[in-house]
Amino acid sequence: MKSLLLGALAAAVIVGFVGTAAAADTTLTGSIMCAKCTLKKADAKVCQDVLVVKDDKGQTMEYYIAKNDVSKKFGHICTGEKPATVTGVVAETDGKTWITASKMEETTAKK
Repeated sequence: MKSLLLGALAAAVIVGFVGTAAAADTTLTGSIMCAKCTLKKADAKVCQDVLVVKDDKGQTMEYYIAKNDVSKKFGHICTGEKPATVTGVVAETDGKTWITASKMEETTAKK
C-alpha cells in the first residue's frame, strides 16, 4: 500500500514539473496601447492595456496584458502608445491572446 501511495505521489510531482515547463515565458516587443481609448475596441468596456506586435511581414498581433503586480508597476497607457518589451506566459482566453507579464520594460521606439 505504501509503495502504491509513493508511486502516485511521485507521478503527481512529475506531472507538476511537466505542467510548469509547458508554460514557458515568451518575450515580445511592440507598443502598449489601451484597448478602449486608443484602439477603440467595440467590446472594451473598461481601459485595458494591449501589446501590439508587428512581425517582419507587417502583420499585427494583439496581446492583452493581464493585470498583475508587474503590469501595475509598469503603469497603464490610456492614450497614445509606449514602446515596450514584455516577458511572460501567453495563453488564449475567450478568443483573445493574453500575456501574464513576469517582466515589462520600456524600450526606445524603432525608427
